[in-house]
Amino acid sequence: MSYLVLARKYRPRNFTEMVGQEHVVQALTNALVQQRLHHAYLFTGTRGVGKTTVSRILAKSLNCQGADGQGGITAEPCGVCQACRDIDAGRFVDYTELDAASNRGVDEVQSLLEQAVYKPVQGRFKVFMIDEVHMLTNTAFNAMLKTLEEPPEYLKFVLATTDPQKVPVTVLSRCLQFNLRPMAPETVFEHLTRVLATEQLSAEPQALRLLSRAARGSMRDALSLTDQAIAFGNGQLQEAGVRQMLGSVDRTHVLQLIGALAEGDGATVVGQVNALRLQGVSAAATLEDMAMLLQRMAVMQMVPGMAQDGDDPDTQGLADLAHAMPAEETQLLYSLCLHGRPELGLAPDEYAALTMVLLRLLAFKPTAGSAEKKSPRISRSPVTEVPATPAQPSLAPSPAVVAPRPAPAPQSPPAPPSASQAASQAASQAAIAPSAAPSAAPPMAPVSEPPPWEDLPDASDYFGDDAADAFVASLPPSVPVESGLRSLPVREASDSVRVDVPKTAPTTPLQTTAEGDVWFGVVQGLLAQEAITALVRELALQSQLVARDVDQWMLRIERESLNHPASRERLQMALAAAGHGQVRLQIELGPVLDCPAKRLAVAAAAKMVAAQELIENDPLVQTMVRDFGARIVPGSLQVI
Repeated sequence: MSYLVLARKYRPRNFTEMVGQEHVVQALTNALVQQRLHHAYLFTGTRGVGKTTVSRILAKSLNCQGADGQGGITAEPCGVCQACRDIDAGRFVDYTELDAASNRGVDEVQSLLEQAVYKPVQGRFKVFMIDEVHMLTNTAFNAMLKTLEEPPEYLKFVLATTDPQKVPVTVLSRCLQFNLRPMAPETVFEHLTRVLATEQLSAEPQALRLLSRAARGSMRDALSLTDQAIAFGNGQLQEAGVRQMLGSVDRTHVLQLIGALAEGDGATVVGQVNALRLQGVSAAATLEDMAMLLQRMAVMQMVPGMAQDGDDPDTQGLADLAHAMPAEETQLLYSLCLHGRPELGLAPDEYAALTMVLLRLLAFKPTAGSAEKKSPRISRSPVTEVPATPAQPSLAPSPAVVAPRPAPAPQSPPAPPSASQAASQAASQAAIAPSAAPSAAPPMAPVSEPPPWEDLPDASDYFGDDAADAFVASLPPSVPVESGLRSLPVREASDSVRVDVPKTAPTTPLQTTAEGDVWFGVVQGLLAQEAITALVRELALQSQLVARDVDQWMLRIERESLNHPASRERLQMALAAAGHGQVRLQIELGPVLDCPAKRLAVAAAAKMVAAQELIENDPLVQTMVRDFGARIVPGSLQVI
């Protein structure tokens, strides 16, 4: 006996066996039960979703005679009567299937319509099924319009197409249209599981997930790929074999690529692409899998909880990446993956093109602190005077201050500056921001030539448009700005103070405890060893050690979102690896008064105060304050 492929062996024989098309099944079932039957039906949808299958089931429902030969129109054909068996076998004389792809002319359609004048031979209804009806010529469509609109009462038309937009509206208006949707990967996965259980074949769930995604919504494609996987694996469906057959990339490589892009590690990105080259994995499949995972990450970032799949082992890894990568970078990388696929065919080497697509994110990704070094922003906060204090050696970068040029008195030309004043004016080129002139400065005299600031470059060249607006707002009324905003160039700071500043300020004041000292030391050690990252790191930083025994520690957190079982288990493993034994962590909700994050925030605030004092005592700053009436802009000092 010849082998029957799965796609034909498990083709649905009635409406109850249909999968993923409940909306069509419900409409046709109700119409058959109430016998409100239309004379023409149009089924649309992509390949392999059940258009021909629904047509055959509808034909059986219309002509079923029942097991006893006394049946009528029914929504549940018996499948055992002569009409049902003949339709399944393709030899029922009153059911005609016409392939419009190969019979698209007017002669073929006229030959079919000539049979419409004869009543059914065996069944109650004649059923004309025209597949790929959009391939018919315009003349053929026009030839069938009259019969399609007013057929004999015993004739039913069933049209099927994958491209309904090519069907004339005159035909669409004469039919009831049903759109068969592509099937979700979960639906395909469940059906494949049932089919393989019936076939008594073992399969790994991840292998079936790969087949479900590769089918792209087509159940016929899924069953055909399953047949191929069974032959490839000699009756065993294993994930590694299915990946090799499909040429799909291992999720581990994709997750490592996204993690390297999140960390800005270009060397790891290039190394992973070379590994994919050695394995012969398609570059297009890599970008496709990356786009799919990035879409899930974006949903996790914007709508937490909606993209969680408990059966997918990669869910926790995606959650960690979603927490580590900013949302705007996720969107940018998703767009690059989508638009980079056409570029693969343009490059002489698709893996070189894949490398360029991935490195493009690093090229557009802003590095930490680069914006402040290249183009310091000017704060819109109100300016405050810098108090004159004794000079001390400067260890921090100079603040953003600016000194407007003193206006010459109208009685006499300005005197040349002294050596010290010339040095101060040259030093004022350093990271400076505008301020109002001293109140004692005389008003500017009208001159015929442009004022001195007209010869200087635009402030937007250094600061950008937002900073330029702030500059205009802080200029004194005596300075005209009709001809454009001007500013002085910026001096790069040679030294900087680096502090690990937490992203959010503590919500409750810090109250140190003895257990807090212990926990702070433990967390600092884990951070130094890079033993904790992402959600586990946040759990450790935001929690307070309340009590501890030999094998159990009690932590308190304020946010329920941090209490994730996987994060707690990873923190326990990190503590065990750091030499703290097999500690079991218990977590409770409550106010946190002493946690490492609060301690780091307090330490950062103290360093900010110290840096502020260093800036105020800087000799250069004091010189500009004394000679030019400069002021420090609040918020312009950053401790990084």
